[in-house]
Amino acid sequence: MKLVLHGYFRSGTSYRTRLALNWKGVPFDYVGVNLVEGEQHSDAYKAKNPQGLVPALEVDGEILTQSVAILEWIEETFPQRPLLPSDPIKRAKVRAFAAAIGCDIHPLQNLRILKKARELAGDDAEAGPAWARHWISLGFDALEKLAEQADGQNGFTFGDGPTLAEIYLLPQMFNARRFGVDLAPYPRLVAADEAARALPEFERAAPENQPDAI
Repeated sequence: MKLVLHGYFRSGTSYRTRLALNWKGVPFDYVGVNLVEGEQHSDAYKAKNPQGLVPALEVDGEILTQSVAILEWIEETFPQRPLLPSDPIKRAKVRAFAAAIGCDIHPLQNLRILKKARELAGDDAEAGPAWARHWISLGFDALEKLAEQADGQNGFTFGDGPTLAEIYLLPQMFNARRFGVDLAPYPRLVAADEAARALPEFERAAPENQPDAI
């Protein structure tokens, strides 16, 4: 099976996908799509993903889009080192934690939303980062409480190793640091981020370690 991941080094959704593939030991080729330069809007890329978004994952010629669907496919296709607990209640809690990021935090601070926030603010350069900090902090307030209620060990959020919670959390923590969010109120999130990023599989997926990093 040949996998080709089309993504952007700083894209949270691309980062999630790299994390899952690396954790499960699945080899893949990587093709950078420069979002800042607008390569996602090219005819060539839109032939792969009509939405003009990253990531797109080629699987033996078939193309998968939307990171949520891609992550589900990865978990179903490569059951080794599972990212979801076996207990149905715990699985639901991990999924809820991930969805709080994927549905309620991340979409409000991706590139196209930040550009629109800046435009509506009269091209104020600080409008985008301020918007991102607001929504990330609001979401982290809830995530910290969810993490307090979880059964995490060794710094991780659920259980004693990484789950889908960390797959979603690491890219969001990267963006939080990028936009200058005060992380002091979120010790459990910081601990989970640090525990996961210390894993060599996750270190290889970090934005700064990608071939298109600038």
